[in-house]
Amino acid sequence: MQDCELKINLIQKILLENETSCFLSGENDDFNIYLEIHAGAGGTESQDWAEMLRRMYLKWFDKKKFKYQIISEHKGEEAGIKSTTLKVDGSYLYGLMKNESGVHRLVRISPFDSGARRHTSFASVWVYPAVEDDINIKIDEKDLRIDTYRSSGAGGQHVNTTDSAVRITHLPTKIVVQCQNERSQHKNKETCFKMLKARLYEHEIQKRDKENQKELNSKTDIGWGHQIRSYVLQPYQLVKDLRNKIENTNPKDVLDGNIDLFIEAGIINK
Repeated sequence: MQDCELKINLIQKILLENETSCFLSGENDDFNIYLEIHAGAGGTESQDWAEMLRRMYLKWFDKKKFKYQIISEHKGEEAGIKSTTLKVDGSYLYGLMKNESGVHRLVRISPFDSGARRHTSFASVWVYPAVEDDINIKIDEKDLRIDTYRSSGAGGQHVNTTDSAVRITHLPTKIVVQCQNERSQHKNKETCFKMLKARLYEHEIQKRDKENQKELNSKTDIGWGHQIRSYVLQPYQLVKDLRNKIENTNPKDVLDGNIDLFIEAGIINK
């Protein structure tokens, strides 16, 4: 009897995986990704939440054996991170992750509040495709502002004593990309240009979608008002996707990287 149940569960899992893969037929679904996380207003609370979100995704990447690299990181003053950008490689990653873009809300008793009061924190997640080198995206040098600065993330004393980090602003679109993970300013600049190319590609895709299909554009809007998922740790425990109403009553499990339920629902119910 137990063997039969195990076989049924395995078959159901295979069927679900096959069903999910059938939905990954979008134009860029097979691309690798850049993942950006930004803390919202609220200082340490939101910065700690941004780091918790990054940890959640890193654990999920590890479970799936996806390769990742931290491109940039800006640490919070007391805890957490203000922002971070990762490059992630894996099969159909953009198709799997694109519905994670949006604002994620955390409700908990704050570990930073001596009065043990409940706090609400926000962080935004942005997923965009890492475009291939053979895709032609025109970038005019006169449209760029390139700044160099000292790295504030990991890398040791050598990184922090040289202006090796690079920030590029695309003036017409106000898109900003930055990289600080290499000791070489030249290599960081090269990575920035790849990220900018990806962002401009995504910008054009979104502009086209907006013109052709307003409904699709509303789903990909990642403004601060577009809250997609709520994680409540106190007074009750619940993770709820506000788009498809998928719920999990074990937030610890979700924050430990077990997010397949939400990833699959995002694909199937898009």
